[in-house]
Amino acid sequence: MEEEKVILVNEQDEKIGLMPKQEAHEKGLLHRAFSVFIFNGKNELMLQQRALHKYHSPGLWTNTCCSHQRDGETSLEAGKRRLFEEMGFTADLKETTSFIYKAPFDNGLTEHELDHILVGNFEGTPNINKDEVAAWKWMYLDDVKKDIQANPENYTAWFKIIFDKFYQHLLV
Repeated sequence: MEEEKVILVNEQDEKIGLMPKQEAHEKGLLHRAFSVFIFNGKNELMLQQRALHKYHSPGLWTNTCCSHQRDGETSLEAGKRRLFEEMGFTADLKETTSFIYKAPFDNGLTEHELDHILVGNFEGTPNINKDEVAAWKWMYLDDVKKDIQANPENYTAWFKIIFDKFYQHLLV
C-alpha cells in the first residue's frame, strides 16, 4: 500500500506539492491539515484519547479527530471522512478558521501545519476505531480549559494551541 501523502502549502494555503506524510513530518514542512470539534446538545465537546501506539502524541487527549486532506479533497470532505474512520459516525461540519503552528516532538518529527478548524454537532455514542482511538468522553469547554491549564502534559500540542488562541471559534 502506498504511503499517504500530505499537501504541502505556502502560508496562503496554496498547494505547492505533495509529499509522503512521514517525510513531511521528518523535514518539518508546512502542510494542510484539519481538526474536527464535535459538540452535543448540552454544548459539551467530544474528546478523544489518541491510541497508545500512535507515532506521536500517543495516549494524549485531543479534539474529536484530526488528520490531513487528500489531494483534491476539501477540508469538509476530509473532516467527514476521517470522523467516520476514527469515531464511526458522520456529522455536518462547518469551517470556522485556520491557523499555522509548528510543534516538534521527542521522536524527531515535527508537525508544521496549516490547520483548518471544523465544528459540528452529534448526539449519540461513537463507534471508535481502536487502531486510532483509545477512549473518548464529553466535556464542557470551561472544564477542558481548566484541565489543560492544570494538566497540559495530558493534551496534544495542536489542541492546546487551538484552546489558547482560537477558543472563541469553538463556541457554537
